Amino acid sequence: MTVTTNGSGITNRLLDLVPATPSQLTRKDFTSDQEVRWCPGCGDYAILATVQGFLPELGIARENIAFISGIGCSSRFPYYLQTYGMHSIHGRAPAIATGLATSRPDLSVWVVTGDGDALSIGGNHLLHAMRRNVNIKILMFNNRIYGLTKGQYSPTSEVGKITKSTPFGSLDRPYNPASLALGAEATFVARSIDSDRAHLTSVLRAAAEHPGTAFVEIFQNCNIFNDGAFEALKDRGTRDDATLKLIDGEPLVFGAERDKGIRRAASGGLEVCAATDEGVLVHDAANTDPSQAFALSRLTGDDHGVTPIGVFRNVDIPTYDEALNAQVEQTRERQGTGDLMALISGGETWTID
Repeated sequence: MTVTTNGSGITNRLLDLVPATPSQLTRKDFTSDQEVRWCPGCGDYAILATVQGFLPELGIARENIAFISGIGCSSRFPYYLQTYGMHSIHGRAPAIATGLATSRPDLSVWVVTGDGDALSIGGNHLLHAMRRNVNIKILMFNNRIYGLTKGQYSPTSEVGKITKSTPFGSLDRPYNPASLALGAEATFVARSIDSDRAHLTSVLRAAAEHPGTAFVEIFQNCNIFNDGAFEALKDRGTRDDATLKLIDGEPLVFGAERDKGIRRAASGGLEVCAATDEGVLVHDAANTDPSQAFALSRLTGDDHGVTPIGVFRNVDIPTYDEALNAQVEQTRERQGTGDLMALISGGETWTID
């Protein structure tokens, strides 16, 4: 096993073996030799297994894939994947990934983050990465708690949440990550669950195919500090009635008997109705107007008894990195090779004695 760096300064371990061609890669090829160290029963194990099993589908060589993480339990991901990667700075993974994606458009760049890392200290970086539509894929694990620092409330914890940092209950209203992403004009917004491997794989596949920023919220169970936060969506006895699976081009119908639907409410939002009622909506993830996708993101188990999962929005808009690199090339064609010192000392400069 060796440690190496590429031109971007990204480090990771590479196998001391003849590299396999992308079409020959398997899950084992994307599994590093590092001991996976999360609490027994953590939802991160299921997500890791799904990602390792999915990566061969990309048909991309391991050296052309990079995973950038911030700080938190989820951010240990780069250690466990046999790709390039970087365990970076708290909340700054989207900024670092932006630099990598714009300077190396040949790479498949992924960000792994958590609800605290992404939405608290990293909120500003997350918003601007989505607004710019950089060609990166952001996987945000949402367990509604700070796990690594032992159980403080997070930006997605519910009002009244009793934790070590809120012993009398949280007073903060939580973020709705999908709504936040749609409000930032993200071109791809999706949600899945750690325990539903087939669904998560389908969402990852769609995210990978999307040109631009893909934001994927993954409900992830922290069985130590917030166990059962998504139990209604996982329990076989309740999940069909509590979950609305978004399928592009199909009616918004759900329930164990497929007897419930979603229609526009008089208030302008959405409401649950009978599947046979008039006005049941059809999902259109490719609609450039994000209004219906945003309204869907506002459906919650607490307020409506149902939580949507799947792809909310998937629209094709020019990416930031393509526009930036095109601008650089146009400038080079007009001005030729630049002179950095002339740029620094040119224009209105002066000397202070």
